[in-house]
Amino acid sequence: MSRIGKSPIAIPEGVTIDIKEGVITVKGKLGELSQEIADITVKQEEGNLVLERPTESKDHKAKHGLYRALINNMVEGVSKGFTKELELVGVGYRASNQGQKLDLALGFSHNIIIDLAPEVKVETISEKGKNPIVKLTSHDKQLVGQVAAKIRGFRKPEPYKGKGVKFVGEQIRRKAGKSA
Repeated sequence: MSRIGKSPIAIPEGVTIDIKEGVITVKGKLGELSQEIADITVKQEEGNLVLERPTESKDHKAKHGLYRALINNMVEGVSKGFTKELELVGVGYRASNQGQKLDLALGFSHNIIIDLAPEVKVETISEKGKNPIVKLTSHDKQLVGQVAAKIRGFRKPEPYKGKGVKFVGEQIRRKAGKSA
């Protein structure tokens, strides 16, 4: 049996779960998320959620672990939330925000201005002598990851000097340059 799929999901206080016609809705203090579920049965018992699959087919096994992980991320998101931090490494690279508009100076001729979804809260940290940091926070794990990947995609870190937009704590594989 799937190791991920068979482990129960603990429901923290303040989180309510509603299961109707193949759609599971999770509400918490940070927001509300819903997910469609096919082929897998979800049961709520004693403060835990348990997912069960009807057969041992390959498709059902795959969905068992997938839906358990998605529901767990939803429960964690509405109770605690998710945060991604991006670091801008490079001379003259800057970030600033006005509400939901993120303004990035990444060495191009014009600044990149992004309108972010209202679910994602953005914060920019610029300290003297340190690289600027863009902090993204939301209750939706997939949305935070997607926005962070889009921002990183504007200027991926390059292997020679390490300049670009990288996640905080990310290790970049460095290459040796030309030897004279």
